[in-house]
Amino acid sequence: MQQDITDHYALYCGDCIEVMAAIPDNSIHLSVYSPPFAGLYNYSSSDRDLSNCRTRAEFFEHYGFVVAEVARVTMPGRITAVHCMDIPNGKGALYDFPGEIIALHAKHGCGFIARHAVWKEPLGVRLRTMSKGLAHMQVVEDSSLCDVASADYLLLFRKHGDNPIPIVHPVGLLDYAGSRPMPAEVLHLRGFDGKQTENRYSHWIWRQYASAFWDDVRIDRVLPFLDSREDDDEKHVHPLQLDVIERVVILRSNPRETVLTPFVGVGSEIYGAVLNGRKGVGVELKPSYYKQAVKNVASALQERDKVQAPLFVDIGSATEDDMEGVKARTLVRNTWKTKKAGA
Repeated sequence: MQQDITDHYALYCGDCIEVMAAIPDNSIHLSVYSPPFAGLYNYSSSDRDLSNCRTRAEFFEHYGFVVAEVARVTMPGRITAVHCMDIPNGKGALYDFPGEIIALHAKHGCGFIARHAVWKEPLGVRLRTMSKGLAHMQVVEDSSLCDVASADYLLLFRKHGDNPIPIVHPVGLLDYAGSRPMPAEVLHLRGFDGKQTENRYSHWIWRQYASAFWDDVRIDRVLPFLDSREDDDEKHVHPLQLDVIERVVILRSNPRETVLTPFVGVGSEIYGAVLNGRKGVGVELKPSYYKQAVKNVASALQERDKVQAPLFVDIGSATEDDMEGVKARTLVRNTWKTKKAGA
């Protein structure tokens, strides 16, 4: 098995079930990932690839093993975030993929606690997908056949049990991941260490993040992925936006904690974790995606102002970080905010 292990992340090219089997129980602080979208895209010819399941029932049977392992390794009271969408059923209607994901997690002791909808601009979706139902001409001809530019969803699940390590923000939230400009009158309160009810800077960020509708996620703020495509690829789904990843990583984990993704793709989730002062563990089945992920995640270290000390030697010996110093929270500046992704 190919692997790239550093002090800050561990990436593996292989089957996520086999890799996760070596992770100790209750040792992962957060998981964030996009599963293969059942029946929508094929990523490889491997029999181990969930995108090659022949039926929806077969897909969920196999995906159930993934959810069970993620639940096992997750610390009690902590969060799993799953990126998904409603899927066209090929008969002019949509299939409720998120609903089945919610039901599957319930079977494995993970309660459904939230759904964030990531807004998509309709014309942009029309130009990317060439969906006739999103064309204005469809309104003119017969609007009963018009489509909707469906949102992406980030589903949040909390593993049953009490969280043994509080996720703390002693001076509130420090940076905003989104396109909406922050009010000028609150900028001077960044890092305010007084009475937090007066921290209007952090409160403004929290109001955006606590919304069920994330309408200013920068859709094009993604990692490079074109070099990972192969000639036999059906299509590569747009990588998960870094704004989405940053929001969940900052809200749902402490600095120096470990973030897991069983479907690493080109490395977006691990990149976002490392960039924001966490450690990452990611698994990718397809070699071309894995190679791109190694490049992308390595570049996260060049974007950070502060590196972390603990070693990540071997997935089998992973332990909880020493949490001393969490309350003196490390500030990690995200330089992607001022430059275009992939530049």
